Amino acid sequence: MKAQRLGAWIAIAIGASYFIIPLLGTLEFSLRMRRGEYSFDAYQSVFADIQFRETFGYSMLMALLTIIFGMLLVVPTAYWVRLRLPQVRPVVEFITLLPLVIPAIVIVFGYLRLYNSSSVLPLTGSTSGTNALLMLSYMTLSLPYMYRAVDTAMRAIDVRTLTEAAESLGAKWPTILFRCIFPNVMSGVLSGSFITFAIVMGEFTMAALLNRPAFGPYLQLVGANKAYEPSALAVIAFAITWLSMGLIQLVSRFQKSAPAKA
Repeated sequence: MKAQRLGAWIAIAIGASYFIIPLLGTLEFSLRMRRGEYSFDAYQSVFADIQFRETFGYSMLMALLTIIFGMLLVVPTAYWVRLRLPQVRPVVEFITLLPLVIPAIVIVFGYLRLYNSSSVLPLTGSTSGTNALLMLSYMTLSLPYMYRAVDTAMRAIDVRTLTEAAESLGAKWPTILFRCIFPNVMSGVLSGSFITFAIVMGEFTMAALLNRPAFGPYLQLVGANKAYEPSALAVIAFAITWLSMGLIQLVSRFQKSAPAKA
């Protein structure tokens, strides 16, 4: 038993070092911008860059819009499939998994082909249309994670009983959806939202090919032209990702302890 426990701890230590050692090396290098001593000059340079603030703010806005519209798409779909159309659930699950199979560059080239300035729906012909297309692209990328999180949350509640109880009290479909279903799957929605946020903040391919001022292309641009700032940006991006993962764990704990709302 002791040997098995020791082997497990050794395996954990090896796995942790695989991730922690490169991160520590990146952090240490980002602090060496000032010759002969450690400093936060690289971070100060990053935060003082107006392009950093603009691209970070743009990606934050796109992440927020992606989460809102993704939630409005996924929650009613998952609810309706579970309540009325359980026979098409395998088809819906297959469709939601496609973004994991099809490369992002293939998806965005398809969008450019379908929605260029000479098509019936010329979204790329204007800035607002291109922004909308990028948001839809992000929704596509986050669909597997958002749908799985919401569907898992719905498994924990009795959707049919909640619906029938609300209908017996005279509630209409919008009331049932937003006052009965949404509050009970909010933990799943939040989990999917944090994953979506991490995806949007680090995504490069779609934003670059659609020529939008997002944070991902900015990371690549800085990495190609500067030495210490890319390491600082890598640490910042890593911190954002781990913050999202920590919030997911926190939400999951609340989900286990919170009773269903009727």
